Amino acid sequence: MIKFFLMVNKQGQTRLSRYYEHVEINKRTMLEAEVIKNCLSRSKDECSFVEYKDFKLVYRQYAALFIVVGIDHTENEMAVYELIHNFVEVLDKYFSRV
Repeated sequence: MIKFFLMVNKQGQTRLSRYYEHVEINKRTMLEAEVIKNCLSRSKDECSFVEYKDFKLVYRQYAALFIVVGIDHTENEMAVYELIHNFVEVLDKYFSRV
């Protein structure tokens, strides 16, 4: 199950966040800061799947934009990785050159 969906730029600013479980506002900012720090600090040679606390992070970089999805341990990482790519393709078609 997907827990949250984040779109973040290279400077670490959240551009879009969607939570599918209730998380208090003050905890959201702390969670986003830690997640962004973990994903942005990784090199391009490292895997795009990260175990973090009680869930997994699946992220993908497109130019200056990172898309990060938090999932539970039962979810298929490759399916979520492909979901991210399909989401970006839809945005590209809709907005033409996202």
